[in-house]
Amino acid sequence: MTWNTGDSEHGKYGLTERRDCFMATLGNVKNTIEILEKYQFRFQKKFGQNFLIDGNILGKIVDAAQITAADCVLEIGPGIGTMTQYLAERAKSVIAVEIDKNLIPVLQETLSPYHNVRVIHEDILKVDIGRIVREDNNGEPVKVVANLPYYITTPIIMALFENHVALHSITIMVQREVADRMQAVPGTKDYGALSLAVRYYAEPEIMMRVPASCFMPKPNVDSAVIRLTRYEKPPVEVKDEAWLFAIIRASFNQRRKTLLNGLSNAGNLGIGKEQIAAAVEQMGLPSAVRGETLTLEQFAELSNYLFRTEA
Repeated sequence: MTWNTGDSEHGKYGLTERRDCFMATLGNVKNTIEILEKYQFRFQKKFGQNFLIDGNILGKIVDAAQITAADCVLEIGPGIGTMTQYLAERAKSVIAVEIDKNLIPVLQETLSPYHNVRVIHEDILKVDIGRIVREDNNGEPVKVVANLPYYITTPIIMALFENHVALHSITIMVQREVADRMQAVPGTKDYGALSLAVRYYAEPEIMMRVPASCFMPKPNVDSAVIRLTRYEKPPVEVKDEAWLFAIIRASFNQRRKTLLNGLSNAGNLGIGKEQIAAAVEQMGLPSAVRGETLTLEQFAELSNYLFRTEA
C-alpha cells in the first residue's frame, strides 16, 4: 500500500502556516496523547514503538542529518508522523515506510498538509528499497533518517548497506550501547563485528545522547543519534566482500579465543590451522593475537590472504 499526502483541504497552507497549524500537534506529551486517543492507538511491543515527544530533539535530528531542500529523505518507521513533518518542511521529498497498519490513518491526518511526502505501508526488510529510490529520486543517493526499534537496528542498517542502496547518509536514533558499538575502536569492549561492518561502508559519528524521558512510552535504556556517512567506496580493497564479513564474524563469535582458534573452529569457513597460522605470521602478528585487536585494514589483509589460498 502506498499513497501521497497533501490531498486534504489543509494542502492550501504554505510552509509557515503549516508549521503554525500542525507542528504544535505533535512532539509533546499532551498533543501526542490526544492524537493517539483519537485513533484509539495501542502500542505494540512487537514493533518496538517508542515515539519521540521532545520537539527540541526532533529539530536537532533533522539538523544532524543535514537535510536541505535538494534532498530526498527515506524515513523508516514514521510512527504518527512527528519527525516526518520536520523532514517535509526541510527536504525536497520524503518517503516514509511504516509497517503498522494501525498508524496509516493517523499518518493520513498528520501529514495531510504535505504534498512532498509518500507513505508506504510495508516491512522495510521486505520492500525493494533500491527500486523505491530509483522511482522517487531517479536513482540518486537519498538520506535515511529513522528512530529505529532497538531489536531490529542492525538488520535494517546492514540491509541498506549490503543491498547497495544509493545512500548519502543514515542518521538514526538507536540504543546508546548500539551507537557505542558502531563507533568503537580496536581493543575496546564495544568493538566487534558491527563496528567493522559500519566502518567498511561509512564514517560513524555520534551526534547526541537522548534520555529515555524523551519518548512515549519510556524505554528502559537511553538512546543516541548516530550519523553514518556513506563512503563513495570502501576504505579497504577486498577480493570478496562476503568472505571478509564471514572472517570477521567468526573472529568475534568466541571473543576470548585467539584468532587462530576462532577461525579454525568456524565450520562454515573450511580453513585449516596451518593456513591461518601462516596468514598471521605473514602479517607480522603474534600467534596468540585475538580478533578484537585487529583493525579493518588488518581484517581486509587477512581476508585477502585466506581467500587467495582457498582459490
